Amino acid sequence: MIHPLQEMMQRRKNGEKCGIPSYCTANELVLEAVMERAKELDKPVLIEATANQVNQFGGYTGMKPEDFMKFVLDLADKVGMDRKLLIPGGDHLGPLTWVSEPESSAMEKAKELVRQFVAAGFTKIHLDTSMKLGDDAADKPLATEVIARRGVELYKVCMEAYEKRLEQVPDALRPVFIIGSEVPIPGGAQEEEEGISVTKPEDFADTVQTYKRIFEKNGVADGWKDVIAVVVQPGVEFGDSQVFLYDRGEAAALCKKLDEYPEVVFEGHSTDYQTKECLREMVEDGIAILKVGPALTFGLREALFALDMIEKELIPQEKRADFPAVLEKTMLANPGNWQKHYHGTEEELAFARKYSFSDRCRYYMGEPEVTAAIEKLFEDLSAREIPLTILHQYMPLAYERVIRGELAPEPRALAKAGVAQFMLDYEYAAQM
Repeated sequence: MIHPLQEMMQRRKNGEKCGIPSYCTANELVLEAVMERAKELDKPVLIEATANQVNQFGGYTGMKPEDFMKFVLDLADKVGMDRKLLIPGGDHLGPLTWVSEPESSAMEKAKELVRQFVAAGFTKIHLDTSMKLGDDAADKPLATEVIARRGVELYKVCMEAYEKRLEQVPDALRPVFIIGSEVPIPGGAQEEEEGISVTKPEDFADTVQTYKRIFEKNGVADGWKDVIAVVVQPGVEFGDSQVFLYDRGEAAALCKKLDEYPEVVFEGHSTDYQTKECLREMVEDGIAILKVGPALTFGLREALFALDMIEKELIPQEKRADFPAVLEKTMLANPGNWQKHYHGTEEELAFARKYSFSDRCRYYMGEPEVTAAIEKLFEDLSAREIPLTILHQYMPLAYERVIRGELAPEPRALAKAGVAQFMLDYEYAAQM
């Protein structure tokens, strides 16, 4: 059985300008929205978990790879999506969360990480060994040779895990791999930036040629055939309050270099908040895998804030969920996931906690008090009909879908519509 991403690669070789969005999230409401859309379109959906979210120690979600796999499969069953449509991926798999440790221990943990992802059935694996480790020279760039050597070590562990998985699941899909030495950090930039440097064509070529050589040196020359994409920086990024849109001219030389390596495409990270036209141009130019994460939870938060405004109009003060206040209180009590990302006065920090593009509040959406507030908000607004007039006031895009009969005017559906609004741009871009 051919992997759906290899099918996409074949379609591109046949001249189609197609691509696929990669939805990177562990939020239950967001995943429901993503899967409901996949069910409606009857097309494969790529859902990824990062090494920060999910690892052998639980990550910030508390889930190991097998736990996350069960989580998404159970959600697929809940919404009635065919499990065969799911493409489960692992993002930034490598020593990302152990960079302070020396190579020996960091890479041992990274090997166990990828082993567990493949054993659990993840079939799209991003091998990310681009970061310096504790005993790497701090004053020198990390050599492509070192990045590739570590990446191939992880590849070999993945394939050992796949061979073992075949013993239990004879029709298990062979995983495909993403590499790249110029990898943006997960979740967007931490500091305000003046501009984004596009990957140099010669650096992309060096990555490909070095990996090919290291694969061969390690006795797995055919491993290159499992690589379908290379992560590059095509000039897109977002930060706390800024978005760098794709500039086709700036990326032209890089994308032209891709013609010399027709076996791979580019994977673009941090594509959140790009216009649909920019996303379409990226796919046309060879950036065929479009990763998006914070924008999805940003859309959910935006919709929940709008529902809060509707609640304020319809529900007496003493009975309200007051979701924004609960979220703020939770973030202040546990500042670890936003403190180093947001800067400024107390007023500026409070604003960023609510409205930042980097959407650090997504780390708190699963906290018990926050989920309880969300459910209370849904309960309050489900108890009475939401007037179309007030829906138009606070959720005009959702109103249009409601009035056309495409969307139920109930709070849970309206919240997920905030997520879908971003997904539509990616579907437009990917020619879905």
